[in-house]
Amino acid sequence: MADWDPAQYLKFADHRARPAIDLLGRIALTGPGEIVDLGCGAGNITRLVAQRFPERGIVGIDSSPEMLAKARAALPGGRFIEGDIARFAPAAPPALIFSNAALHWLDDHPALFPALLGRLARGGVLAVQMPRNHGAPSHTAMVEASRLPRFRDKLAAVVRESPVAEPRVYYGVLAPHAAEVEIWETEYLHVLEGERPVVEWTKGTALRPLLAALDDDEQAEFLDEYGRRVAAAYPKAADGKTPFPFRRLFIVARAR
Repeated sequence: MADWDPAQYLKFADHRARPAIDLLGRIALTGPGEIVDLGCGAGNITRLVAQRFPERGIVGIDSSPEMLAKARAALPGGRFIEGDIARFAPAAPPALIFSNAALHWLDDHPALFPALLGRLARGGVLAVQMPRNHGAPSHTAMVEASRLPRFRDKLAAVVRESPVAEPRVYYGVLAPHAAEVEIWETEYLHVLEGERPVVEWTKGTALRPLLAALDDDEQAEFLDEYGRRVAAAYPKAADGKTPFPFRRLFIVARAR
């Protein structure tokens, strides 16, 4: 996958922080242990987690050196480790595994989520937020454009159409192993400014692996195709801003 671009991702930092703040509001910690921010990115959310639980040690894990450099500047008191979040194995069971907008990049969620729950200390919390907007035009337009003849050979292997399952699937895989499970969805209406704001939003996240598989000319052509589709799906309002609905899935599960 292409390297993360912190500047591109943080263009919409305030909008992207809202779900993390909502998730933090549903977490209560009781037993001992540190906090792990799995897929910590640029550390702007890790800083909020540390502020919510100032008495806890916190470690952020991410695969992007560029993001981790930002994270260390954002939270000098935290520990940040470069690593594959799919192979996360804590030295000691943490009180909280927190993951904001990261686990949808991993496969085999029916195995992944119980495994994460099992790594927690007794009574510890798994708190996860993932985008579940893959059935909306912001994401279906990527799939449509990727299937055009001039792109499909290069993009067939990197398109991920539905990486996040329905809420009941996560309840089904977590409930047999958890003391309690809370799952909900929220659709946010982000009001974006500027030209092609939905393209700019997805360039920082879901479009990254697709663009990385194309050369410069192909990238420009692909963005034109994708941009036309999302411009039609997300027209500007009368004030010139672009309302952008975006659905997210939340999970808070407590270990036995």
